[in-house]
Amino acid sequence: MSKVRTRYAPSPTGKMHVGNLRSALYEFLIAKHAGGEFMLRIEDTDQERFVEGATEIIYRTLDQAGLKHDEGPDRDGGYGPYVQSERMKSGIYMKYAKELVERGEAYYCFCDKERLESLKTEIVEGKEIMMYDKHCLSLSKEEIEANLAAGTPFVIRQNIPKEGTTTFHDELYGDITVENAELDDMILIKSDGYPTYNFANVVDDHTMNITHVVRGNEYLSSSPKYQRLYDAFGWESPVYIHLPLITDENHKKLSKRSGHASFEDLIEQGFLTEAVVNYIALLGWSPDENREIFTLEELIRDFDYHRISKSPAVFDIVKLKWMNGEYLKAMDFDKFFEMAEPYIRKCLTKEYDLKKIAAMVKTRIEIFPDIADHIDFFEEVPEYDCAMYAHKKMKTTPESSLEVLKELIPIFENQEDYSNDALYETLCNYVADKGCKNGYAMWPVRTAVSGKQMTPGGATELMEVLGKEESLSRLRTAVDKLTADLANKE
Repeated sequence: MSKVRTRYAPSPTGKMHVGNLRSALYEFLIAKHAGGEFMLRIEDTDQERFVEGATEIIYRTLDQAGLKHDEGPDRDGGYGPYVQSERMKSGIYMKYAKELVERGEAYYCFCDKERLESLKTEIVEGKEIMMYDKHCLSLSKEEIEANLAAGTPFVIRQNIPKEGTTTFHDELYGDITVENAELDDMILIKSDGYPTYNFANVVDDHTMNITHVVRGNEYLSSSPKYQRLYDAFGWESPVYIHLPLITDENHKKLSKRSGHASFEDLIEQGFLTEAVVNYIALLGWSPDENREIFTLEELIRDFDYHRISKSPAVFDIVKLKWMNGEYLKAMDFDKFFEMAEPYIRKCLTKEYDLKKIAAMVKTRIEIFPDIADHIDFFEEVPEYDCAMYAHKKMKTTPESSLEVLKELIPIFENQEDYSNDALYETLCNYVADKGCKNGYAMWPVRTAVSGKQMTPGGATELMEVLGKEESLSRLRTAVDKLTADLANKE
């Protein structure tokens, strides 16, 4: 068997959609798992959809995701050029299209816009499409030559018989057979001389020796036409692998409006590249063992495309956030701090030990923007209801909390060492003398210095970061707040 060669062949039309990244990832994994080669090819024949800067986005995304291509526009492996508009200059597509015309597998079509618009339409897979009536197939050789000599605009169409069937094999779906009568004579060469995506794809895949073609299952309906082209040329077909659709939580196709349809969207929202790649790998593929966290190297080792599902994969942003949180927990602290620091600084104007704050939030956040909700109280205690001091498990009430805070303030005023360990020891001594449990004192103190029910650290951890002056100020303010609240209720 020849060496496995896959290709990622995107059109430069904007940001890289999650579905496109999954195709690139699976193509990369299939090649690398088999010790093969992964190629990048830019398909820019659709000039109307071309977006300036989109090619750079493709390079940047693949690089960030760790999907290193063995050959491409920037890395010649002997099959270049790797950009379709550059390949077109050699006349390769017209050459092969004319070869099909000679074989009777394609023909010139000179029909103008008005005639095409007058043709009947048919409903195919819920879409209304125009089925060409083969009008120009009956033109004589002399008529064709006269039109060409006169410069009459033309396209070259595939000649698909109306009788019989066409069968192709997909690794996931098995053999698929369609009636030829359902297939339209698709355009191979457009009136501007550019090849269509469908035709250029087949020619390039064959001439670049691609062995495995991976694409979304929306292309299943076009595959019989591709198969007929391979058969018409007498070429060996590649291995087809059509991937399941990716939907949102409502089982609708992912859209740009969802805010997480592209790789760039997700990175901008604070997700880690490694987590996104890991998660996308599982959108349609399941490993042998019951696990979910994989490095790229582990994916290469374990990826078996026969375990790709035919069922639609649901893009669950909640699940992705969970996975991202697992990556953050496992991350080296110095790297975490480097990435978290800008988010922390954005929230705080006062000078605090940012590394201690980062250590507090590291295991509590799922994405970096979550940091803001966890640390906003360091800047200023939010407005809160004194009912928060009542905690059934801690056996605290607003009244008991007021008593505890009044007793602790003088103790904390006399304390010089404001490290977490020293403060914790002080509180433990206090509850031991008082004959109560730790939470009886910890809960009021934590509530007083944060004004929140949930904090990234315990009472003494927060006090260490806040420092003596700020901690005492907040404890005194809490006493005043509780005193006033209880007085109002009498």
